[in-house]
Amino acid sequence: MCQTSHSINCTMASGTTTIASSSPSAPPYHQIRALYDDDTITVYQAYSAAIADAAVAAQRLDASPLFRAARMTWIKPSWGWMLYRAGYSFKDARQERILAIRVRRACFLGLLARAALTHHRHPAPGAGTTTTTTTTTTEKQGEEGDQGELEVRGRGEVVRVQWDPERTVRLERLGHRSIQIGIPGALAAGWVESGIAGIEDVTGRARELKRTLDRDPGVSDQQLVELGLVPVERPFEVSEELQDLLGMR
Repeated sequence: MCQTSHSINCTMASGTTTIASSSPSAPPYHQIRALYDDDTITVYQAYSAAIADAAVAAQRLDASPLFRAARMTWIKPSWGWMLYRAGYSFKDARQERILAIRVRRACFLGLLARAALTHHRHPAPGAGTTTTTTTTTTEKQGEEGDQGELEVRGRGEVVRVQWDPERTVRLERLGHRSIQIGIPGALAAGWVESGIAGIEDVTGRARELKRTLDRDPGVSDQQLVELGLVPVERPFEVSEELQDLLGMR
């Protein structure tokens, strides 16, 4: 259990074991894909240089006084979507440093268990027009606005989830969705204290990837993986209960 009165359940619940799928077919419209192992799952977020430097040095996301725990922090497990959001780290000086944050698996699942969708679920193509009614927010997020950190006003301990169009590492829009997870200020202390296993600055990797793509537009995805510029993200399966909660089926 995370050490805070507003705690995240960091105990692995039954039925939430993750499984890597080897299916060669196109990804499901709503699916969590990530770099993960038995203990952690890697998510990304971009910060200013001051926040990033302090976080990496101390291995604590809140090491800098500039980190505002009262704001909602959005994390994403998709490397391609992070590159798109930050423009390979060149888009915004406030998000010029990309951090790879290894979250303990049980805490990641605990966050998902507290989730509510931010808007109507996007139905998969060909699935009809039915949508799931969900909580809406006043801020525009994802592709429509700044998703770095949003003010929390009376949202308590609800984790926000939204599904945005997935992106390739070339920033091309794909036909399926990528999950974005918003951690409210009420849960930030517990998540920072006991939910994070490690923090790495991967800005250099993002910029080298951009240089490689500019220099050799025909480079294959497999070559980028072999160069260490693109992680291998596998499907991260969750229980049917979480699938329903997250609008995945």
